[in-house]
Amino acid sequence: MSFENLNLIEPILKALKTEGYTTPTPIQAQAIPIILQHRDLLGCAQTGTGKTAAFAIPTLQLLHQDRIAHKEQKTIKALVLTPTRELALQIGESFTNYGKHTGLKNLVIFGGVSQNPQVDALRRGVDILVATPGRLLDLMNQRYVHLEHVKFLILDEADRMLDMGFVNDVKKIIAKVPAKRQTLFFSATMPKEIQSLADSILNNPEKVEVTPVSSTADTIQQAVYYVDKGDKKSLLIHILKDKDIKTVLVFTRTKHGADKVVKDLNRVGITAEAIHGNKSQNARQRALTNFKNRTTRVLIATDIAARGIDIDDLTHVINYELPNVPETYVHRIGRTGRAGANGIAFSFCDAEELEFLKDIHKLIAKQIPIEEGHPYPLSPAAMAAKINEAPKKGGSGGGQRGGGGRGGNRRSGGSGGGNSRSAGNNRSGGNRKSGGSRSEAGRGGTSGMSGAKRG
Repeated sequence: MSFENLNLIEPILKALKTEGYTTPTPIQAQAIPIILQHRDLLGCAQTGTGKTAAFAIPTLQLLHQDRIAHKEQKTIKALVLTPTRELALQIGESFTNYGKHTGLKNLVIFGGVSQNPQVDALRRGVDILVATPGRLLDLMNQRYVHLEHVKFLILDEADRMLDMGFVNDVKKIIAKVPAKRQTLFFSATMPKEIQSLADSILNNPEKVEVTPVSSTADTIQQAVYYVDKGDKKSLLIHILKDKDIKTVLVFTRTKHGADKVVKDLNRVGITAEAIHGNKSQNARQRALTNFKNRTTRVLIATDIAARGIDIDDLTHVINYELPNVPETYVHRIGRTGRAGANGIAFSFCDAEELEFLKDIHKLIAKQIPIEEGHPYPLSPAAMAAKINEAPKKGGSGGGQRGGGGRGGNRRSGGSGGGNSRSAGNNRSGGNRKSGGSRSEAGRGGTSGMSGAKRG
């Protein structure tokens, strides 16, 4: 299937062609026709499946067609709510790229910066407003934002908004939106509270579900390194000696841990920055921009700060510390291998984290292959204490790969990925070099919509 098969209008097809997109991902192929039929939608899809384009493209088309029919003045007709500045900016970028030939204007508003430029833009008139809940409520209370003409309400990362305590704000905003509207509701997970919120605002929705949270993409090659806690810094530096690793996203459990890793890497001449909740929004955005343009090679992140980050061509993710919630592992490594591309995920596991690894194996129903032969193996005494809690044998499939970073033998193990994620097409591109003595991971194939401009 191509985008031409989805009954899209020429201005949007032209923009997609300019972006190099030809083949929709599964969620795009399922969601776009439903939305074009003016149906409410409940989408359950995790990172990297292309869901931003799944709602942006049909929303742009319906607004464009409506504008031609009614020649309405510029009032806010589509409202997208998303939890963070980073996500909002990425969604706004998607609307700009896909709607460049439609004449529709979008605006992104968020807190932490002066409201004056945002107010000026609102006064000039916008068709699509992408907003974080706090700043939107602020401007609504000051009567700078009026939602009585909204025809499309889109909630993205609804579960994240719940986690961050925005649900009451969201409810206040929804109360100001006309009851007669089309509502699109997206969430990576569907806990009871989110299901309840969805039930309260959706009208007979179609449900699209692309990948349960328990699965990881087969395109992501995974490996676990058993290492003493005190040696993690040295192991990370060792792996980063591989110059073929152009960019790497490193996860820590705490903000303090993220800052410490940055200092350790900067001390040996490796460019690194941290992104976490204690950083100002400007500092987070600056670090993200530097990482995207490869001024910074290593981005250290906590889970809350990193969720939804869209980074093109991210080859490597490293779990410096394993998460204590197994589902978080799936979300972390989903930053690479997006929309069908190949990626590599390394995980450092010390003795205290063996239980976390056991939980991850149980969730993804696979054994992550063990990387042996690296210079900093977990000490025999520490390993002996808990080794029975962490399975060493690999599951089905897989096969051997060269060592992480600088060679070493890996035991054959699981396919490194659990069930295949329906991430759809690859971005166009040549072969990607992976680190160490691993073979190159081909990324060729049909150029498609990543749609992962997700905030």
